[in-house]
Amino acid sequence: MTSNDTALARAVAPSDIARYRAAFASDVRLKVAQNAVTKNSVDEIALDRDVVMSIDHSMSHVLDKHEATNQKRSGRCWLFAGLNVLRSNAAARMNVKNFEFSQTWLHFWDKLERANYFLEAMLATADRDVDDRTVAHLLANPIDDGGQWNMFVALVRKYGVVPKAAMPETESSSNTGQMNRALRTVLRQGTRDLRALHTAGVGDDEIAERKDQVMAAVYRVLAIHLGTPPESFLWQWNDADGTFHRDGQLTPVEFAEKYLGADLEDYVCLVHDPRESSPQGRTFTVEFLGNVADAPPVTYLNVDIDLIRSLTAASIQDGEPVWFGCDTGKQAQRALGYWDAALYDYGSVYDVDFSLTKAERLLHHESLMTHAMVFTGVDLHDGVPRRWRVENSWGTDKADKGFWTMNDSWFGEHVFEVAVHRSRLPEELQQRLNEQPITLPAWDPMGALARGR
Repeated sequence: MTSNDTALARAVAPSDIARYRAAFASDVRLKVAQNAVTKNSVDEIALDRDVVMSIDHSMSHVLDKHEATNQKRSGRCWLFAGLNVLRSNAAARMNVKNFEFSQTWLHFWDKLERANYFLEAMLATADRDVDDRTVAHLLANPIDDGGQWNMFVALVRKYGVVPKAAMPETESSSNTGQMNRALRTVLRQGTRDLRALHTAGVGDDEIAERKDQVMAAVYRVLAIHLGTPPESFLWQWNDADGTFHRDGQLTPVEFAEKYLGADLEDYVCLVHDPRESSPQGRTFTVEFLGNVADAPPVTYLNVDIDLIRSLTAASIQDGEPVWFGCDTGKQAQRALGYWDAALYDYGSVYDVDFSLTKAERLLHHESLMTHAMVFTGVDLHDGVPRRWRVENSWGTDKADKGFWTMNDSWFGEHVFEVAVHRSRLPEELQQRLNEQPITLPAWDPMGALARGR
């Protein structure tokens, strides 16, 4: 039997369609749902009004005193979230109300480093066919806006940070489609050339020269779209009391050392991966996941969601906002800025039992981390979280001026990753961080890049 014979072994028969049609026609609830959904968005029909009425934006603990940011039509959420974690400390050190770092600065260097990382991966896999699953996975999207916490740390460690005025937004930083299109073509052409040189058996020097030409082209594209990153800048400002300050010329690394107020090396990435194949208390990495080639590998510790919940709440109570990654599109109401695990009752609309667990959603490609944001508040009742305040990077026209409200039911189902201070972990888990991580394949869902927009 051929594969084609197998695929057609049981086709949809006219009798099947007749049964489906008769069952639908006999159920008055489905006819009502049809009438409603053909005239309205299914989300409007499925929205549980009782859940909506039970939510408000008030919290027992709130950290944010600044405006929400806007990544616009880009996938830079992880960079925005990382810088948003740091901006309050910087604002306090400068005595300003609404300080903002340049996201374009880190975006430029991430693209350049990501291009190099991709080309190195193509050289490392040059002996494999282009249809090899890993090679094909990498070629499908050679450069992306998305990222993870460890990738953010690698960029800040190497390049520092700058205030937004030193490298402001451009058309392409806020709308990355055309820039990414050019970069993808440059990198795929570079892959073609590097693999051809490898196949021809030329020396390492010739391969390195061609790779350098590709990298120079990447730099040109980035500089044209994002501007030339400054080597140093004059930093001066007026504080909240009207006092003028001038620090003089600073490099981005000097600026980071003076104003960040946090040692990113002390933070660890925790994930909740409930699949049976991913034991808790173990560290993991994902093959070919990263941006800076000479940085430590992207590594995370798999723990129970209740530990993530308690450490996140404790961090907020101690005045520390928390970077996190989640599957933001699930059970979300954008205009109101609400998340709840049962916000939409799709099962009643479709008469379908939607019963996949969190682990099953990962296994069956129904869920993965799509977006990164910052926890800036929590509502505790008798020490137990009821809901969470979230700083998004989608502007100020939605939710509570850009700050969303997450019921705790959603936290357990759709939050995957947080970055917290290492010292908050139990001693046993701190020791596990020193173990050799388990390597997952490049296509594993836990290697997903937060890029939500």
